[in-house]
Amino acid sequence: MPPLPGAFAPIHAAQRIPALDVVRGFALLGIFLMNIEWFTRPFQQMGSGIDPAAAGIDRSAAWLVYVFVQGKFWVLFSLLFGMGFAVMSTRGGHGAQFRRTYARRCVALLAFGLLHALLLWPGDILHAYAIAGLLLMALGEIGNRARLGLGIGVYAVLAALTVVGGALLSVLPAEATAEFAKAGEETDAAAAAAARVYAEGGYWQVVLQRARDFATVALPAAMMVVPMALSVFMLGAWLVRSGRMHDIHAQRGWFARLALWTIPAGLAFVALSVRVGTGFDGMREMGPMLLATGLMLLGNLPLALGYLALVVLGLGTPGLSRLLSWLAPAGRMALSNYLLQSLVASTLFYGYGFGLWGQVGRAGQVLLVFAVFALQVVASGWWLSRFRFGPMEWLWRWLAYGRRPQLRL
Repeated sequence: MPPLPGAFAPIHAAQRIPALDVVRGFALLGIFLMNIEWFTRPFQQMGSGIDPAAAGIDRSAAWLVYVFVQGKFWVLFSLLFGMGFAVMSTRGGHGAQFRRTYARRCVALLAFGLLHALLLWPGDILHAYAIAGLLLMALGEIGNRARLGLGIGVYAVLAALTVVGGALLSVLPAEATAEFAKAGEETDAAAAAAARVYAEGGYWQVVLQRARDFATVALPAAMMVVPMALSVFMLGAWLVRSGRMHDIHAQRGWFARLALWTIPAGLAFVALSVRVGTGFDGMREMGPMLLATGLMLLGNLPLALGYLALVVLGLGTPGLSRLLSWLAPAGRMALSNYLLQSLVASTLFYGYGFGLWGQVGRAGQVLLVFAVFALQVVASGWWLSRFRFGPMEWLWRWLAYGRRPQLRL
C-alpha cells in the first residue's frame, strides 16, 4: 500500500546511504563471529574470556576473535543504530508524527528482542537497543557537539568505572572477596545445569532455560549495556548529522585521520587488557576479570571507529569497493539476517536440533560463520532483487508506520 501524500513513510531504496548498508553487513559478520560461541557454551560464563578447554588451532581462533572482534562489532552495530536514528529524524524532524513512529519502532524492536531471547537465544541485544532508542528519542533535538561530548563522556565514564572497580577488587585480601568465591560455585552449578538442558533438552525445556538465562544474566547486564548503547547511538547520530557519512569520497582525509588516531589507541587498551588476562575463573577472579573488561571497553570504541574508517576508505578504493559492495544487501536485511543466524545456530547446537553442543571447536565455529554468512550475502542479493525489504524489515516498518508497505518490487 503506497504512503499517503506527504506522509512520513519508509525510506526508498534510492534514498539510502550506501556506505551504511556496507558497514552494517560488515558488522553483521563480526556479530555472528562473536555470538556463535554462546550457542555452544553456557551463558553464565559470558565475560570470563577464552574457554580454558580451547587448545591448538581452537585457542588461536578464540584469541583472534576475543582480541579483534569481541565487543568491537557490538559497538560498530550500535553506531549504525544511532546513524539510522539520525537519518530517520532528519526526514521526520522531532515532531509528533516522528515521535509516534519512532516509539512504535522501538516497541516493535523490544517485542522482537524478547521473542528472540525466549525462542532462539538469550543473548539478545535488540531489547537493549529498543530501550536505548527510546531514551535517545527522549533527549530530543540536542546540538551535534553535545551529542559528541555526551557520547564519548558517558562511554568513557562507564568504562573507567569498570577499570577502577576491577583494580580495587584486585587488591583486596582474599577474606574480603570470599562471597565472590561462594557465588562462583553457584554460577558453576548453574552453568553445568544449563549446559545439560541445551545439549539434551527438548524445545520447551530449552525455552524455559533461555528464560532463566535471560532473567538472571541478560537483564542484569542491561543495566550496563543500555547506557553504553545510548552513548554509542549518540556518536552514530553525530557522524551522520556532521555530514561525514553522506559524501564519503569528500571525507576520505577525515576518515584516514580517524583510522590513524583510533586504531593505535584502541590496540593499546586491548593490549593492556590482554596483559591482565584473557581467561578468568568467573566470580572467583572478579577483580582481574572486571579490570580486563574495563580496559577492553576502552579499546572497543576506538577500534570500532577505526574499523568503520577502514571500510569507508575501502569503499573509495577501486576493486576493493566492488568487493565490499557485496555486503550491502546483507546490511539492508540486517534484522532478518541477525535473527536467521540465531535460528541456524540454535538448530545446529541445541539438543532439539542437531545436538552439536560442545562438539564444534572455536576454529570450526569460525569456518561455520563464514559459510553461513556467505550464503546470507548471496540470499540477501537474490531476495532484494525481487522485494523492497527483508521479511523482518518489512514487518518492522509495518508496525512502526502503521501502514503496510509494498513488499514486491
